[in-house]
Amino acid sequence: MLYAFVYYLLVNMICFLLMASDKKRAVRGEWRIKESTLWLFALLGGAIGGYIGMKVYRHKTKHTSFIVFFPLIAVGHIIFLVNIANSLA
Repeated sequence: MLYAFVYYLLVNMICFLLMASDKKRAVRGEWRIKESTLWLFALLGGAIGGYIGMKVYRHKTKHTSFIVFFPLIAVGHIIFLVNIANSLA
């Protein structure tokens, strides 16, 4: 369970930092991070960090798909982790 916790912590931090970096690049008019990369990290467990990054940096907040599906993916991962924790108990 410790490995799962560390994994989710890292992937959420990465997704948060990707949102921060993409916002900074957007403001500067530079090359952007692909949305598919953001979605990949969200699906791999970083949806909470990505959603927090959206709110903190006001990034992708006009994209309905990000506003709706990042939290849904996060809830799915939380349910998954709770089920794993309950099965180990």
